[in-house]
Amino acid sequence: MKYRILSSIFILFTFCCFSQNSTKIIDSLKQVISFNPKDSVKIKAYSDLCWYYRNISTDSALSYGNRALSLSKKIQNKQGEAQAYNDLGILYYGSAEYPKALSLYQKGLNIRTELNDTLGAAALYNKIGLIYQNTFKLDSAMFYATKALKIYEDKNNIRYSLALKNNIANIHKGLKQYKKALNTHLEIAKINDSLSDYLPLTRSYNNIANAYLFLNDTINSIKYYKKSIAIAEKNNYKKELAAVYNNFGALLQSKKDYVGATKYISQSLVFRKELNDNYGIASATLHLAGLHLDLKDLNSAKEHLYSGLYLSQKINVNELKIDVFDKLATYYALKKNADSVIHYKELFKSLKDSIFSTQVLKEVAEVQEKYNAAKREKEILSQRADLAEKELNLNRKNTQLLGLIILAVVISVLGYLFYKQQKLKNHQLKKEGQLKEALVKIETQNKLQEQRLRISRDLHDNIGSQLTFIISSIENLQYGFKIKNEKLTKKLIGISGFTKETIYELRDTIWAMNKNTITLEDLETRISNFIDKADVSSTGLNFKFNKDESLSKELEFSSVTGMSIYRIIQESINNSIKHGESSKINVDFKKLDNKIEFNITDDGKGFNENEVTLSNGINNMRKRAKEIGAFLNIESEPGIGTRIVINLPFQA
Repeated sequence: MKYRILSSIFILFTFCCFSQNSTKIIDSLKQVISFNPKDSVKIKAYSDLCWYYRNISTDSALSYGNRALSLSKKIQNKQGEAQAYNDLGILYYGSAEYPKALSLYQKGLNIRTELNDTLGAAALYNKIGLIYQNTFKLDSAMFYATKALKIYEDKNNIRYSLALKNNIANIHKGLKQYKKALNTHLEIAKINDSLSDYLPLTRSYNNIANAYLFLNDTINSIKYYKKSIAIAEKNNYKKELAAVYNNFGALLQSKKDYVGATKYISQSLVFRKELNDNYGIASATLHLAGLHLDLKDLNSAKEHLYSGLYLSQKINVNELKIDVFDKLATYYALKKNADSVIHYKELFKSLKDSIFSTQVLKEVAEVQEKYNAAKREKEILSQRADLAEKELNLNRKNTQLLGLIILAVVISVLGYLFYKQQKLKNHQLKKEGQLKEALVKIETQNKLQEQRLRISRDLHDNIGSQLTFIISSIENLQYGFKIKNEKLTKKLIGISGFTKETIYELRDTIWAMNKNTITLEDLETRISNFIDKADVSSTGLNFKFNKDESLSKELEFSSVTGMSIYRIIQESINNSIKHGESSKINVDFKKLDNKIEFNITDDGKGFNENEVTLSNGINNMRKRAKEIGAFLNIESEPGIGTRIVINLPFQA
């Protein structure tokens, strides 16, 4: 009886919470806990206390969130544990402690996936994408946002689908694709307006105004900022007011309305401090710093600049760091401190180049296209499933009708009919089994593709960015310190060249990882590009590339086989250039019965295998050929040249 009363109080509290203020709700929740209810009710109360304390006392919110997590683990309540990770992650996200938030979100996602809670997983994909968006890792942001969008569209959840499209549009804005972002925001605003959904509509108007501002249309920008402010003020949306006041103030600053700009940005800062929004505080602080720079109030500008620098580095947001480096360069220019200007200009350029690299833009586009392709594939599978179901129903009706007719005509053939019906049923079960196997195969391929994409993205984001940083550092050393030591200069140039070659090798590896199969045409194109590059870097060297016309361009190899062939040919050409001192190199593809033969011939100085210690390169070539079941033969004669032959069996 006691637990029923507690449950009733808890349900009554849940339905009435929207009409009470946070303090009353918190008191009610504490009263529920004081009755010492069953553990599942305690977990729900702790979780709600964490939520309602988040804007009042972060310490209290963390305390109750950790209680919910500890109790959930103790009684093995997976739903409660996942919710606790989510609530704690939101707290750290709000204070811009993104690494902690990301770790908690990932733990919650693992449990949601284990429980097959697709909507819970979608919410966490969205939150993880927002972290990457705020830290300006836009390829990862696009990856997680599209995963969340796909789930919400599958569930026909219009509101959350619109929210995800809004996030994706903001990613396009971050990549300076302003027209694309604007069109998406206008579409979303139209739907929100028709639904009278004012909170997302406020955000949409703010985003539209931002897009128009980047497109230099200040008239429409002001129009939509005012629309956003009107709705937010009417409904007391403090978080949204903080954002739009900050943006509108920046626009007024650009029009030299410093009084209005100061008013709106200062009010934004007040709201963001109330919300404990570190990202927003840093953004508003940097806007105020810009205002003081325009007004030549250098003391106030310096105070806000270093406050903004501290916060942007603490929360590690690249977008804010770019802004503060740019403003610090301006500040020291006004102070006539040339060394500091150069220092912050270099920091600004280095960070900006790393963010807006061509490869990042390309990978974001690839993620978007893969999402679109998956969506189209799902629609095709759905149509096929509908057709199969209709065909199955038709066959069943025909079977039943046939049975009734035959039963009416003669009972003597009843046994025969039963046999035919059982045979048809077995056939149908076989068909259904084949369909299930096909679906399992498709799901496995999708998981493999996601794993390949994740590995290639990690290679690019981590190793690629580190190699690019090495090249940038070497170039800064060369040009920044004006090194006159010729030997050191050559050494730095050599290191830079080696690093660039490593990047090319990394791109080749990523290219192979992103393909299930490699066609002969892909291989031909890749080798031609490599030959073109080698031709440019080696003067007096003549390359010829020939392919047997009987070989189909659609001939396919596995990604491992294709990459191994490419590496063997690449190593052969490099050896001809570096060691053979060749003036002519021929690369030939031939068809021999059920084999394909690759020939690499040069007119270099050659060598005697019995007299020369074989290099790692040649040993690696033999090893690669053996792994893919190919035969590798090296024919070389001193003074005449070298011929390397690869014979690979294939099915025409």
